[in-house]
Amino acid sequence: MRLHEFLAPDAIELDLRAGTKDEVLAQMVSLLGLSPRGTETIVDLVRRREGLGSTGVGNGIAIPHCRSLVIDRLRLAFGRHVQGIAYDAMDGEPVHAVFLIVAPPVEVSNLYLTVLGKVAQFVREKDVPSKLRGLTEAAELFALMEEEGV
Repeated sequence: MRLHEFLAPDAIELDLRAGTKDEVLAQMVSLLGLSPRGTETIVDLVRRREGLGSTGVGNGIAIPHCRSLVIDRLRLAFGRHVQGIAYDAMDGEPVHAVFLIVAPPVEVSNLYLTVLGKVAQFVREKDVPSKLRGLTEAAELFALMEEEGV
């Protein structure tokens, strides 16, 4: 199982323009191309999840995630905010790279936790956070994932 299997090229935005954490979450969810009602539901769920504790894991990375009936298979989205956004991250630093994970409530293979773990492992690799900040096109993200074996 590789992360690129869950990430469509049109679910990548390398120029997030949102000014707040809530706006970043909404922009990330919009990358999934859901119906307006579906988008609204997922945005509400990821905001609620953030209320339990920030998914800003440090080193400029956030991994918001939730489960919802709105989708029928696990989906990923990636966004980069060049200037960085205040995100209440664990280290108090701005977030530049956001991986959104949305999964259905029940999965036979329970990929949700596996994918969350793979993303967390990927972004902890020594040079990955800086490489994510330097991406200029979506193909580079896929190449970086391949290079890191995720």
